[in-house]
Amino acid sequence: MSLKVFNTLTKKKEEFIPLEPGRVKMYVCGVTPYNHPHIGNARPFITWDVIRRYLEYSGYQVTHIQNFTDVDDKIIHAANSEGVAWDSIANRYIASYFEVMDRLNIRRANVYPRVSDHIRQIVDMVAKLVDDGFAYEADGDVYFSVEKFSGYGKLSGRSLDDMKAGARVEVDERKGHPMDFALWKSAKPGEPSWDSPWGKGRPGWHIECSAMSFHYLGASFDFHGGGSDLVFPHHENEIAQSEAFTGLEPFVRYWLHNGFITVNEEKMSKSLGNFFLVKDILEHFAPDVLRFFILSTHYRSPLDFSDERLSEAARGLERLKTAMEMWNLLEASTPGKPGEAAAALTQAAMQAKADFVAAMDDDFNTALAISVMFGLAKELNIYQNAVVSGKDFHDQTAFSIAKETYLLMGDILGIFGGGKVQETDDSKLISQLIDLIIELRQQARQKKDWATADQLRDRLGEIGIVLEDTPQGVRWKRH
Repeated sequence: MSLKVFNTLTKKKEEFIPLEPGRVKMYVCGVTPYNHPHIGNARPFITWDVIRRYLEYSGYQVTHIQNFTDVDDKIIHAANSEGVAWDSIANRYIASYFEVMDRLNIRRANVYPRVSDHIRQIVDMVAKLVDDGFAYEADGDVYFSVEKFSGYGKLSGRSLDDMKAGARVEVDERKGHPMDFALWKSAKPGEPSWDSPWGKGRPGWHIECSAMSFHYLGASFDFHGGGSDLVFPHHENEIAQSEAFTGLEPFVRYWLHNGFITVNEEKMSKSLGNFFLVKDILEHFAPDVLRFFILSTHYRSPLDFSDERLSEAARGLERLKTAMEMWNLLEASTPGKPGEAAAALTQAAMQAKADFVAAMDDDFNTALAISVMFGLAKELNIYQNAVVSGKDFHDQTAFSIAKETYLLMGDILGIFGGGKVQETDDSKLISQLIDLIIELRQQARQKKDWATADQLRDRLGEIGIVLEDTPQGVRWKRH
């Protein structure tokens, strides 16, 4: 089975055929750094990290570009409110972005271009669009004329007539059509500005991605991604200005968009008070739990966020990690003649790898890929129990095949990247107290004071702490 992806442009799954054999070029819309990243930011970047990992596993050389919109109204407003320079706001929250995304085990893109570093490329693109008749200047502002681009609306499926009929009364009479959008904005007091043929000003929102993707990836490339909220107008406008600029199409071969995140089945928004920053979530849940939670739903499907669902994800991830707990013990055991357990494990590993690849080839279906991992984890547990109980001998060859397959799947999904909850003083104290109780229980067991040992275990259970006796010692976890 070859890789198939759902292309937003054609509204169907298509076989992926790269523009250049063996190479993949992709551009992902990044954040506007005016605040710390929120849960809605985390989803596309985790999604594209897995897509990149899988493409590289499949043998492609991937060039991954992800921008920072560091010139924006929200950044300017934040800077003016604090009385600081606009770029100090951008730098602060770009640093915050890398801090939390590194913890989420998201590999760095090849290049993170900033708008402020590509003003020349943006001005050159706008100037050519004006010269070619696709854009016009009005009192220092430059607008793209949507009526001059015959394919406008092809990504979102909208027509200009419908857009014009649904548009609110347009205050700016300088615009030829209500949907014409700004490529260049004239300078205003208290805003950063740069020189241009139309006077001092700054770029509009949409032009930046076209200029930077053209600079790093050329006139056409394989993948462009982002959240579903970017389909219109941002990505629609990117297509129009990019194809008008180059005279070539398609600008992008495959458009991929992830679904929205809701919070307790309501749209996430600051006004509703359900706006969650990643750094705050990571104070309560480990980074790999958040990553696992996001990947447990197909990227195009809506994802509902709640503490209960994160706790459920934590339990699921723990099950996958449990399958690896006896590996050192197994590898140190004495091998013998392979039996039925080894043969079954080898067959299960080979089938799991095939099923995992099939799931990922089906539009990067991480939810199905994770279910395959659960299946192999179950087979690993069956094998390990057979060996530890003495019912079968350990076969290193069979075990190595299963282990490598399991770790490969975990690496593509990036869910075994580690990372712990940021411990507060209170959480450290709780951990130390539980460890002390476990130590007292172990002392009671050594004295064969089973009643005290059981009482300590049961009392911990009543407050939601479960003890598990394993060959490697006692483990505890929240119920």
